[in-house]
Formats: sequence, C-alpha cells, structure tokens
Amino acid sequence: MHAAYDLQQFRTADLIRRAERERLAREALRARRAARRAAARHTDDRESHTTTAPRRHGSPRAA
Repeated sequence: MHAAYDLQQFRTADLIRRAERERLAREALRARRAARRAAARHTDDRESHTTTAPRRHGSPRAA
C-alpha cells in the first residue's frame, strides 16, 4: 500500500519539476524575443536619424 503512495508522490514531484522547467524555458524564450525586439527598435531609431540618402525601393517604376 505504501508503494502506491510513494509512486504517486514520485510522479507528482516529477510533474512539478517538468512544469517548472517548461515555465523557465518559456520565460527565457520570452526574454530573448523581447531583447531581439528592443535591439531591432534601437536599430530602426538610429537609422531613422541618419543623414544618408533615402532608401530606394526594390523595383523601379516605369515613367
């Protein structure tokens, strides 16, 4: 009888550990995405204040 209880306790602890690892992985992914967005925003801001020639569009239009 104690074996079933011990097995259930082990399974519960394992599920809690797995959930914690998955939560940490999601948080790390969210942080990486936020950092990437912030870096892209910073690059866009810096480029918008440069005094270089305006960007040309990919395909020229016929006159």
